[in-house]
Amino acid sequence: MKPVYVSKTAVVTGFGDDLAALWQGLLAGRSAVGPVRRFRTANYLAADAACVPWLDQAAPGRAMPLLLERLVSGFGSVPAGTRLLTATTKGGVDGFQAQRRSGSASLPAADGHAFCRLVERCWHVHDPTAMNINAACASSTLAIARGGAMIAHGVADAVLVVAADLVSEFVFSGFSVLRALSSDGAHPFDLDRAGLVLGEGAAAILLTNERLARDSETGPLGRLLAWGSANDANHVTAPARDGCGLIAAIQRALAMADRGPEAVAAISAHGTGTVYNDAMELTAIEAVFGDRRLPCHSAKGAIGHTLGAAGAIEVALGLQMLAERTMPPTVGLVTPEPRAEGRVSASAQRIADGCLLSTNSGFGGVNAALLLAAGGDL
Repeated sequence: MKPVYVSKTAVVTGFGDDLAALWQGLLAGRSAVGPVRRFRTANYLAADAACVPWLDQAAPGRAMPLLLERLVSGFGSVPAGTRLLTATTKGGVDGFQAQRRSGSASLPAADGHAFCRLVERCWHVHDPTAMNINAACASSTLAIARGGAMIAHGVADAVLVVAADLVSEFVFSGFSVLRALSSDGAHPFDLDRAGLVLGEGAAAILLTNERLARDSETGPLGRLLAWGSANDANHVTAPARDGCGLIAAIQRALAMADRGPEAVAAISAHGTGTVYNDAMELTAIEAVFGDRRLPCHSAKGAIGHTLGAAGAIEVALGLQMLAERTMPPTVGLVTPEPRAEGRVSASAQRIADGCLLSTNSGFGGVNAALLLAAGGDL
């Protein structure tokens, strides 16, 4: 198979409109979580989320277009013939909700097809085969894996993956009904964790073959070495306690890369801060890596759970970690649970030579894993 390079990234999060803002915020141990102002939260379990501040003033149905327009402004053009994959769980459901309340029947970017068309307009890309991948919280992780496969097998020279999700009342109320929201912030891998905090954001990842990576002005940011996915088929919303799906996804990624667990230097974990997700991840980490105390990180205590955009944001962040050989503090961590001690830290950690494992899991039992390497010698 042909090598797959990451040639360009861009992110928008509650910290700001670029990766530098996200990186500095995480290194400083800050949180982008604050009171939700765009809808009333009095009847819900929580009142906070990690929102993009300037989206609070967006008119109904305009938040997603504005978010994508800001994302593309920090990304630039893509090579001719670039293929497109998108990832979102609920797209512009905020606009759909407002229109339904007003009696309108139109559907503004609330489904995958409409979201693809919106992304095409923002990037001036036309790909008749473009598709949206909606695999819950592993959506953009799987989109990046699919894009990597297209390049590895010579189906495409370049694939643009664009992922975005919003903090909408529809989603907020749903997680509240599930009793998954924490009222005092997310505490990933903490002994006293009690739930997640929602966040919003977007990311764009340009995957290319070697020729286009070589022609890039800046050179590749890194390599997508391998990927794996598996479904534990356990429950609509709850992960399998034994971590079987995540274990299988990680093992498939390692097998594809023809590398053993010792090649992994650090882990960018899903780390939602819910009781069962974090326990499942630690079980999977122990199953694959044994007693090794690899540096592990979750961004969700700082930027919230960005749903379908989480994996793509974490890929951009993971490549920065590899470049800096530094893993930022896990914001929200106070007292690590015993199995997290020596792995997850409230302080920055150094990363040794090796690749980074990035994982995400979602409703329906979906699990996905990516292996990333720094730079990309050409």
